[in-house]
Amino acid sequence: MVGVPKPRRETRSMPVVAMVGGGQLARMTHQAAVALGQTLRVLAENPGDPAAQVSPDVVLGSHTDYAALREVAQGATALTFDHEHVPTDLLDKLVADGVNVAPPPEALVHAQDKLVMRRKLSELGAPVPRFTEVQTVDDVARFADQVGGQVVIKTIRGGYDGKGVVLADDTEQAVAAAERYLADGVAILVEERVAMRRELSALVARSPFGQGAAWPVVQTVQRDGICVEVIAPAPDLSDELGAQAQQLGLKLADALGVVGVLAVELFETTDGALLVNELAMRPHNSGHWTMDGSVTSQFEQHLRAVLDYPLGDTTARAPVTVMANVLGAPEIPAMSVDERLHHLFARMPDVKVHLYGKGERAGRKLGHVNVVGGIGDRADAEGVAALRERADRAAHWLSHAQWTDDWNEHTADD
Repeated sequence: MVGVPKPRRETRSMPVVAMVGGGQLARMTHQAAVALGQTLRVLAENPGDPAAQVSPDVVLGSHTDYAALREVAQGATALTFDHEHVPTDLLDKLVADGVNVAPPPEALVHAQDKLVMRRKLSELGAPVPRFTEVQTVDDVARFADQVGGQVVIKTIRGGYDGKGVVLADDTEQAVAAAERYLADGVAILVEERVAMRRELSALVARSPFGQGAAWPVVQTVQRDGICVEVIAPAPDLSDELGAQAQQLGLKLADALGVVGVLAVELFETTDGALLVNELAMRPHNSGHWTMDGSVTSQFEQHLRAVLDYPLGDTTARAPVTVMANVLGAPEIPAMSVDERLHHLFARMPDVKVHLYGKGERAGRKLGHVNVVGGIGDRADAEGVAALRERADRAAHWLSHAQWTDDWNEHTADD
């Protein structure tokens, strides 16, 4: 008797998401894609870039080269971003060629161009610091005198991690900073220095269907313009102000037509108001805590959103989660990263480590750690302080091979 082969079951091929940029955000988005049965296609400049090290589907090229952009987008369900630096005219051309760019160029420009963003948010009635465009240094002097001298000079495009931002304490400093930028042909704006209590971040996501989701509002801690720590949720944030920040994020995502994750960086002023500082339309440093502290990480959510899947649950898994960035030490330690990991895990086995595959360099973001509060951890000031100390201790050890509390890994009993 001849056996009759069973008919093969038809399977739907999984969608392809392409991401412009091969940095750590693309690397962690690829990790989320693997869990969803997908592969993230990456446009990376170098084979050693963080995402290029792990993704089997890599196009090497520049984000300013249309041919490279077209190649990475070929056959992809959606094209999204690890950074916002793709020229707007190239994005418009991609859309005209039928590429599903998510977020679309008309949304992304608000994360690329600070002046466009400030004007649009003002038009929408969103709270922003007072600002003005700068054509000449006289514009800066006039504005600085108007607001009391303390201002911020910002490049309209291209600044990040403190780059392209100058804090001026008086009109003379503001004019000097503006002169340097204008002499180099760099477009700038000037805005008032805000009397703030702290910086917050409202992270939300939006799908093409229009579904929105918001994570708990977090506090971000900056040092030299770089985020070094995130506390989720923000301590001592009233339910009213937290809800206001989340609703603002969702409103902006909808009004701007965002597809994917949107980070709304906020100032909480000393009188309890919220002002929008920056926008990012991609996974963001302030959302790294979600990898271990939320039911759905920002990276999975970004993929869900750009593919128009139903969005995931954003509930926090613990009363408090603290993220600390691992920044390169001034001098590279003699101890290998592998040995540092060994000692960290021996002493702090609950710490979740995420390294980016980068070479060590002073101040460089090499990775981050998440410390998720357990059942016995408290969300009051003392409990939050304890978790922050542990996160800082772990991150500092990984970057410096030194314990902040002078613990000796070779002689200690515990």
